[in-house]
Amino acid sequence: MKRFFTIALMAVAALSANAQNIQLHYDFGRNIYSGEEAGRQKVTVTLEQFKADEWGSWYYFVDVDMSRHFTESAYTEISREFNLCKESPFAAHVEYDGGLSKSGSFQQAGLLGAAYNGHNADFSKTWSVQLLYKHFFKSYNTTHSYASAQLTGVWGLNFLDDKLSFAGFIDFWRGEKANNHGCLVVLSEPQLWYNFNKHFSVGTEWEFSNNFVYNADPTSDKTFFVNPTLAVKWNF
Repeated sequence: MKRFFTIALMAVAALSANAQNIQLHYDFGRNIYSGEEAGRQKVTVTLEQFKADEWGSWYYFVDVDMSRHFTESAYTEISREFNLCKESPFAAHVEYDGGLSKSGSFQQAGLLGAAYNGHNADFSKTWSVQLLYKHFFKSYNTTHSYASAQLTGVWGLNFLDDKLSFAGFIDFWRGEKANNHGCLVVLSEPQLWYNFNKHFSVGTEWEFSNNFVYNADPTSDKTFFVNPTLAVKWNF
């Protein structure tokens, strides 16, 4: 979760201009890192939608993290792409990231830049590379506004007569630590799905990250985490 699969959804939307799905993930991170990720959610529900039109496309997702007793947080990313030319693979990309949690809010960010999108003839292979200016806004008292940049790669691959789908992304951006020192944040979330039919899929997501996950253990300086999930998905 926590990021978009725009190009993978483009493959679904190739014949219809609209694609939407809902996913339910059970996260094993807290079981693997009992100290560092003691407060990590176990269940996430994701709703995402891609919609193409004559000017480009809209995309959004909402991640809702849940515990046994509470809705812990809701995080969203909403993006718009404008095709630069009808047959060109280049597009202008505008995006908003933000959300709310039980303890406050996520730091909001706005992104602006360019995307290079591509696919093979039958849309079974799709890809995108995006280079974006990213600006974090002061969202609460312990944060401040600062400029950043983000490089994103997105891919989608369907094979075995569309029975298996492999999709994901990798992000690189400049973040800031609690002492305001800059750091490179890396986040990747590949997903593998077995598609029983055009609507129902079962699969897994593996979140690989560095300088992204909050470390709850004051005695640990660990910054790299691998958090797998088991998941089901329904395509509308």
